[in-house]
Amino acid sequence: MTTMKEQLERAEQGVDTLLRTRRDRWYPTFHIAAKAGWINDPNGLSYFHDRYQVFFQHHPFSTEWGPMHWGHVSSSDLVTWRREPIAMAPSIEADRDGVFSGSAVVSDDGKLVVYYTGHRWRNGVNEDDGNLQVQCMAVSDDGVNFHKLGTIVECPDGLLHFRDPKVWRTGDTWYMVFGACSADKRGQVWLYTSQDMHTWAFDRVVYEDPDPDVFMLECPDMFPLGDKWVIGYCPMGPRPQGYVGRNGHNAGYVVGSWQPGKEFHQETDYRLCDWGHNYYAPQTMLAPDGRRLVFGWMGSFTLPVATQAEDGWCGQLTVPRELTLGEDLHVHAVPARELTALREDTVDFGSFELGANEDKLLLEDAEDVEIELEVDLTRTTSERVGLNVHKTPDGHHTFVCYDDLAHRVVIDRRDSGKGDRGYRGAPFTGDHLSLRVLVDRGSIEVFVNGGQETVTSFSFPNEGARALELTSESGTIAVESLRVHHLRTIWETPDR
Repeated sequence: MTTMKEQLERAEQGVDTLLRTRRDRWYPTFHIAAKAGWINDPNGLSYFHDRYQVFFQHHPFSTEWGPMHWGHVSSSDLVTWRREPIAMAPSIEADRDGVFSGSAVVSDDGKLVVYYTGHRWRNGVNEDDGNLQVQCMAVSDDGVNFHKLGTIVECPDGLLHFRDPKVWRTGDTWYMVFGACSADKRGQVWLYTSQDMHTWAFDRVVYEDPDPDVFMLECPDMFPLGDKWVIGYCPMGPRPQGYVGRNGHNAGYVVGSWQPGKEFHQETDYRLCDWGHNYYAPQTMLAPDGRRLVFGWMGSFTLPVATQAEDGWCGQLTVPRELTLGEDLHVHAVPARELTALREDTVDFGSFELGANEDKLLLEDAEDVEIELEVDLTRTTSERVGLNVHKTPDGHHTFVCYDDLAHRVVIDRRDSGKGDRGYRGAPFTGDHLSLRVLVDRGSIEVFVNGGQETVTSFSFPNEGARALELTSESGTIAVESLRVHHLRTIWETPDR
């Protein structure tokens, strides 16, 4: 194979070629995306050399999934981001068909150490005959340039899938979890340990999904919140059940108790991380102040994404979110507090009552905004408390609402401009509704009552101004407060 330097040069040229014709109608203003080309899973989340380091799965030559590279951006404050050179490309036999997902930690000698899955097709072309997946290691002195050390964990005999290492340290021991498909095709999380970061030993199967239809647990994560431990994973193969598991790819978690050297004792059922159409492969990290942060991927492997055809890019990350654990052992997620610095100006509508079957125009063009809405449901009779988002002159829009009949907070794309349709909804109960809605050019993230639930979906509007409206149905809405903030770009310098 050619050297990684040569492969990286080719990759940068591929991105530059796509960038020349990139269309920005849906390209995000305040979400991380590649300059051009395809991205999926967030990788290597870390804080190194006083900067947040975010890597991601990247195919620089196309808007379709292909041989994986690691794209890279960094930030000093989680608000303004800098494009970094593509970090890694296939360049050794172990990763000849892809530098797959992984994580990063800082070693005691001050290096950024990356663990990732080296991927090869057994037949050299596709997955028809299975794959060869091993865990590899790379190190960097500056967080930008990496030196590969090759394979550190071979694939155990009989495993059909074995990938996505997530590494952390507890006490003096390093721990690594992988997603696995066992010999009898059950989705599992395997745990390994190390004292020196190089030599790893199998500890145990720390978790197995109880659903026999689930054959693989992608992108596992294991981390403490409060005095509990969370195992996050992306189950492959489950059948949809009501509102749960409706997507081709879904992400969820269980909560329990764990101590090093002991079994994980599960204390909750599986729960979704997010109830929207487009949320997958979340990965967490610790901020310097001890907060647990997470990024997820907005994209799709199973359905075409509207940007793929002619826009020159595909996929983005969510905004960084802070995770906490509620008393009911639900994981709560809210936008990282730093993101308020993106607000450029605010329109404050105060408190008011919206009459029955009325529409209130909030902004004539709300391309990239943050909405904060508080509603007293004890004084609200409207069947749905609705926001028409991305409403174009032809009337098409995406509907974000609280549905009082279903007791759900909903993103409904049946009348959106482009792309996949569909309806998704998160459960809600209570007398007070608090919605924080982040609307970018091609996406919507809804945070319900302080992050008790979230709903994340693409929304690709038609041409023209993108209005924002508040709307009622067969009743009134008692608005306690409503503010809309315009948001600025996150990029340090423009792409072109």
